[in-house]
Amino acid sequence: MGVTNAGKAETANLLGGVAAPVAFTYLANGSGSTAFVATQTTLVTENATGSLGRAAAAMTRVTTTVTNDTVQAVKTWIATGAGGTVREVGFFNAAAAGIMLCRSVLTADKVLAAGDSYTLTVKVAAA
Repeated sequence: MGVTNAGKAETANLLGGVAAPVAFTYLANGSGSTAFVATQTTLVTENATGSLGRAAAAMTRVTTTVTNDTVQAVKTWIATGAGGTVREVGFFNAAAAGIMLCRSVLTADKVLAAGDSYTLTVKVAAA
C-alpha cells in the first residue's frame, strides 16, 4: 500500500501527540483503478453506501520483527442487493471524510454478488 502525504503528517501528529491526532481505524473499498499517488486524499471511487461502505475495523497489534511492532486492521464485508466491485482499498481515521493513511489498487477487480464476502487485512509496521 502506498502511504499518502496527509497520512504521513497525521502519523507524525500521532507520534508526537500534537494537533489533536485521530487514530486510523476505518477501512474502505472502491471500484477506482487509478494508480496510487501520494497526494491522493480519498479513494477514487469509494463504495460509500450500502453493505460495502466504509466501516470500523477490528484493530490488533501483531508481530512482524519484534513483539507488537505492527498494527493490524481487519474488516469483512458481506455484499447485499446487487453486490459491487472492489478494485481499490484504503485505511482512514474517520467513518466519513477524514484522512487516508494509505491506498492500494488491486491487480484485478473483485466482483461481489449478493451474499459474497470480502475480507481486507491491512498491516502497518513501525519503522
